[in-house]
Amino acid sequence: MTGQEGTPRTYLIAGTRQFAARPAPGLHVVATPIGNLGDISVRALETLAGADVIACEDTRMTRRLTDRYAIEAPLIPYHDHNGASMRPRILARLAAGDAVALVSDAGTPLVSDPGFKLVVEAAEAGHRIHPIPGPSALLAALVAAGLPTDRFLFDGFLPPRDGQRRNRIAELKAIPATLVLYETGPRLAESLADLAEGLGPRPAAVCRELTKAFEEVRRSDLAALAAHYATASTPKGEIVLVIGPPQEAAAQDGDVDAALTRALADHSLKDAVAAVAGATGRPKRDVYARALALTRGEDG
Repeated sequence: MTGQEGTPRTYLIAGTRQFAARPAPGLHVVATPIGNLGDISVRALETLAGADVIACEDTRMTRRLTDRYAIEAPLIPYHDHNGASMRPRILARLAAGDAVALVSDAGTPLVSDPGFKLVVEAAEAGHRIHPIPGPSALLAALVAAGLPTDRFLFDGFLPPRDGQRRNRIAELKAIPATLVLYETGPRLAESLADLAEGLGPRPAAVCRELTKAFEEVRRSDLAALAAHYATASTPKGEIVLVIGPPQEAAAQDGDVDAALTRALADHSLKDAVAAVAGATGRPKRDVYARALALTRGEDG
């Protein structure tokens, strides 16, 4: 329970100092709060406090978290601009048996941040990757939006250039799932206008400042949201857009639910799923998910 120079590995929670065991060697991918520092898990605190080093996008951002919980593990920067030079150094530490914690500025690493290449190279070198799950803006927005969650596609940030953005939206149009996108405040109004034009009158939600004091989830259709943000002041921070599936996909889900309701009245869950999947051509795993939702009463 001591650091590299014999100092105790500890963290502070609710005014009480806790001792942290050194994590197992390897790369620990640690989810951190997206706004409210109270959302950190005890396991994440133990991992960060016990790590030999914490690799982070911005040491200033991570320092707010480590200062809050009196974590003294050293911080090193790892981001898009220094990744090529820092990865060999981090891999060398892993090869020496260190426990390295990887964090992003907020949320779960590897979701629209530079951690992917490090995880790939660490895994290829034979080092163990330890996921420490926790906060995610993607999932927080998805559950707050009030849109279908049984099938969704996360597509990160839309391209910043007009033509490329419209082409990407055209590719997304036919996907029979709820869409989840990240966006910045300065680009929000323009992206919403292109989404409204390219996808049509779909329900959507703009989620921002999630878990913070001024959390906002604005729900409407894409055209109305585009009109609102065209005249509103530029929102701050990164934003999550959640967009409902195409109407025909929603109708298909309704047809599947109706067929399952009839089949479940006379058959076991397994047999009902097999029968409906065969009759509708929908993947069996999707039909099974719908059947579970129906039997658990999640849709009513």
